[in-house]
Amino acid sequence: MTPTEQAPSQGQTATARPRLGRPRDWAIGAVLLAAVVIAIDRTLGWPALLAPWATLSPWLLAAAFLLTTASYVLRAVRVHVFFRSLTAGRFTTVLRLSVLHNTANNLLPMRSGEMVFPWLMRRYFGHGFLAAGASLVWIRLLDLHFLGLIGLLVLWLRDPAWLWPLLAVPWIGLLPAAALLRRLDTAGGGGDGRLGRLVRFIARAGPGDARRIAALYAWTALSWTLKLVAFAAILRHFVPVDFWRVLAGVMGAELSSVLPFHGIAGTGSYELATVVAMVPFGVDPEQALAGAVNLHLFLLGTTIILGLLALLIPIAGRPGAEVNSSA
Repeated sequence: MTPTEQAPSQGQTATARPRLGRPRDWAIGAVLLAAVVIAIDRTLGWPALLAPWATLSPWLLAAAFLLTTASYVLRAVRVHVFFRSLTAGRFTTVLRLSVLHNTANNLLPMRSGEMVFPWLMRRYFGHGFLAAGASLVWIRLLDLHFLGLIGLLVLWLRDPAWLWPLLAVPWIGLLPAAALLRRLDTAGGGGDGRLGRLVRFIARAGPGDARRIAALYAWTALSWTLKLVAFAAILRHFVPVDFWRVLAGVMGAELSSVLPFHGIAGTGSYELATVVAMVPFGVDPEQALAGAVNLHLFLLGTTIILGLLALLIPIAGRPGAEVNSSA
C-alpha cells in the first residue's frame, strides 16, 4: 500500500462514516464532564467563575476570534501544501476538511476526532485512509516540535539564560533530519518486521525533501503563533499574571491532546493540563482553574461557530468526478 492509494471502488465503503469513539470513550468522557461541572459548582461557583466575562473587551474578544480563525485557515494552507498534487485547485474543500477535522478533535472524546481527517481525505480526494492517517502523524510531529520551541521560549522568558537558546539549536536541527526518514524507506531500512514496515509506511507518507519540510514548518509556526497569542490574551484577562505564565498555561491546554483520557469536548483533561502547567510557576490553583474553564469556553464557542461555517463551504469536485456534498 502506498501513500497515494487509489480511491475506493464502488464496492468499498468509501462513504462509510468513521467510528467516532467507542461507547467506553463516551462513558469516560461523560464522567469527566460531570466531574468538572460538579467540582466547579461546589468550589468556585459558576456565577463567580463566569463574572469576568462581563468586563472582557468586545474588541479583545473579536481580535482573539479573528486570530483563531486565521490560524484555522493557515492550518488548511498547510494541508494544501502537504498534499499539493492531490488538492491543487481545491483549497475551499481543503479548508472545509481542515476546519471540520479540528472541530471534531475539539468536541469528540479520546481523540476519536482524529479519524475524521483520513475519512474526509478519502471522501473528498479519494486518498487512501491509512495513507492519510500516516500523513497526519507527520503533521502532528510538526505541531509537537513547534510547541517544544514555545516551551523553550517560556523557560527563557522566565529565566533569560543562554541555556535555552542553546538547547533550541539542536531542537531546530531535528527538522532537516526528518527528511532522512524518506531515505529510510527507499533504502529498505527499519527491518522486515511489523514495526519496520510501519516505520517505512509512515516515512513514505511524509514530505520528501528539506525544502518542503521548511515550507510546512513555516505554516505550522505561523498558525500556532496566531492561536497562542489569541488564547494567551483571553487567558490573561481571567488570570492577570505575567505573559509567559499564561503562555505556559495555553501550552499545557494544547498539549492535553496527548493525555490518555480526553473527555467530551476535552472537558477535564483541558482544565487539568492548564492548571498543571501554571501552578509550578506560582499561579494560584483556583485562579488557574477558573482561567482554564473560561479559556475552554472560548475554545468551544469558536469551535462551534467555525464548524458550522465550514459546513456552508461547498465541496469543489474535480472535473468529471462525482463528489457527494454531504459531510
